[in-house]
Amino acid sequence: MSALIVEAVGANWSDVWNALLDGSFRKPGRWGRTLGSAVPMAMVAIGTIISTKVGLINIGQEGQMLVGAAFAAYIGAHVPGPGPLVIFIVIISGFVGGAFWSGLAGALRYWRNVPEVLTTLLLVTVAANFVGYGLKNTWLLLDPDAAVGNRTQVSQQLDPDSRLPRIDIFGNNFSISVIISLLLIAFTFWLLSQTIVGFRLDVVGQNQKVGRRFGISEVRQGFAAMCASGGFAGLAGALMLASGDFAKFRLVPGFTVNLGWTGLLVALVAREKVLAVVPVALVFAALRTGSSFLAATGVERRVTDVVQGLLVLALLVPPAVLFIRDRRRQLAQVESRT
Repeated sequence: MSALIVEAVGANWSDVWNALLDGSFRKPGRWGRTLGSAVPMAMVAIGTIISTKVGLINIGQEGQMLVGAAFAAYIGAHVPGPGPLVIFIVIISGFVGGAFWSGLAGALRYWRNVPEVLTTLLLVTVAANFVGYGLKNTWLLLDPDAAVGNRTQVSQQLDPDSRLPRIDIFGNNFSISVIISLLLIAFTFWLLSQTIVGFRLDVVGQNQKVGRRFGISEVRQGFAAMCASGGFAGLAGALMLASGDFAKFRLVPGFTVNLGWTGLLVALVAREKVLAVVPVALVFAALRTGSSFLAATGVERRVTDVVQGLLVLALLVPPAVLFIRDRRRQLAQVESRT
């Protein structure tokens, strides 16, 4: 289907495919950029999987990433100390910021019965305005020297001691955020599949009556899952800032570049399987970084958005059709018995 669309716009599918591969993996230095783009997608996806475990729908990752990055930018600019300690504090502050922002939606869900799908989405706009206000005031986020070099609405650049170390392999340069994300994915997989924490989340998400019978609090588990979900999104924002891959260690308007929405798609395609997040995030990141090489083929970069949409449909529609078919069969069997 993607090939047909490319041919329809007057381009050659093989040329487009080669351009995507060159831009994402084959050309020198490109797969380092692909790994850097995959990190925030993977972190957002992990957080999304945690919230869906308890039946909560968090679609406000863009806002949570922004708030997490804002917390990290403020802490990084005002907290002195040795490099490793400051880096750790910056990353943790991003997690705390995202958790705080999603926690607002969780509180409204459990104590005011407001649907989280609505509040998380609305809080994206609030977060954008909040960060925008901060980037206009030096007592919050605006760089005091922003006027130098004709820069506007930018945060203070992170000090070298607050930046993540970088690794160079075969001419590909990337930050240790890649390693951090892999460790967190492995930890989350273990936590959800091998510990009582994952068991409690599964019970709350699948059968709340059984959970109450065993003394598992729906409110406590659900609120914790929502905070963790936003925390991972905030962590993604902090890693983006500290890695310098996206805005040279500064917070700027539009900082998240829609990676929050893409991370949500990664979680959907991974079908709540934590380890599946790694290859899926790599595919989406490859489409993103490879699209920069499409100009030579005469195809707009937006074609990759179409490919992403088709990929999501191809992986989600068949299971949905099978579910509907099985559901109809079950209903037909019940009606035949009655």
